[in-house]
Amino acid sequence: MGSLALSRVEVLDQPAPSIAGEVTRIAREQLAPLAAGIDDGSVYPAEVLRAFGAVGAWGSHVPSDGPADLRCAIESMAVIGEVCGATAFMAWCQNTLVWYAANSTNLKLARRFGDAFSTGRVLGGTGLSNPMKSFFGIEKLKLKGRKVEGGYIVRGALPWVSNLGPDHFFGTIFEREDDQGTVMFLADCSDPAITLTPCKPFLAMDGTGTYGVQFRDVFVPDELILADPAAPFVKKIRAGFILLQAGMALGVIRDCINIMDEVDGPLGHINRYLPQQPVHFRDLAAELEAETMVLARDPYNEEETYWRKVIALRLRAGEASVAAAHAAMLHCGARGYLKSHRAQRRLREAYFVAIVTPATKQLRRMLADS
Repeated sequence: MGSLALSRVEVLDQPAPSIAGEVTRIAREQLAPLAAGIDDGSVYPAEVLRAFGAVGAWGSHVPSDGPADLRCAIESMAVIGEVCGATAFMAWCQNTLVWYAANSTNLKLARRFGDAFSTGRVLGGTGLSNPMKSFFGIEKLKLKGRKVEGGYIVRGALPWVSNLGPDHFFGTIFEREDDQGTVMFLADCSDPAITLTPCKPFLAMDGTGTYGVQFRDVFVPDELILADPAAPFVKKIRAGFILLQAGMALGVIRDCINIMDEVDGPLGHINRYLPQQPVHFRDLAAELEAETMVLARDPYNEEETYWRKVIALRLRAGEASVAAAHAAMLHCGARGYLKSHRAQRRLREAYFVAIVTPATKQLRRMLADS
């Protein structure tokens, strides 16, 4: 990696460790006891998410006088992910919602929601899975909007949106019925014309507040419009959207290394015959983290070479998550196959990192097309 091979101390500024330290404390004291329940869907950790927001976990990447820096947000997510991959995903949802509001040119919206989102007083998510696929020709946009006085009327349905509840918000995009482009907006889950429908059980991470969302002629006022047209806005926020996901991957990889280290005493004499060892993943994690932190300094970079690096990094991070979790399972052997052991949870979480939008196959297509 050459010049990218920086230590965590070198790449993080002084404010970051203080936030990450508080996040670590909350993750160990409050989140760890809930991880199994979040995984099986019996717990949605709203109060823990608000606690993370109160110590700055959701606000560090808000642009200041133009520039934005994602490093502390990513490190905080990684710390959360070391304890619970599902909560790291919800952290990404919340951070992305903050990213949308912070970058909107709708100043009334930014003033109304900026602090509420970044402090965790108001929770929410991102409904860009379908739009991100549509922009690359994989799916058609599922929401349609009709211009009316003071806003738009929106209809359609999104199959999966996460980190939601009856008082939550999320950002998403509709296609104008008059063929005049696309519009990005904030959806208010308390609107009676919006219906949240619980999804069928997932392989993992059922406590992430994931719902199907139905829009039945929802009036979206101008005050909730993030960007009109949406395309230039998406180009501005896309690198941050993807880079923030690296926090999920780093957290999962770190704990998979921890799992392998934990079984080294009783099983090291036989695990040494496995081709992938903890040292390999420590080197890989350090490399991924260093590259992530360099890219995270400059999320508004418009150069195509930078964009390709972001895509390639995200692809490697997803594949490394699966590889590390696979190795952790093999190192644990039968004990990792128990439902009570977190190694099998890590394997299921790692597959999610690899398939959440943009998924491995979409990233490969994006690289091929860029």
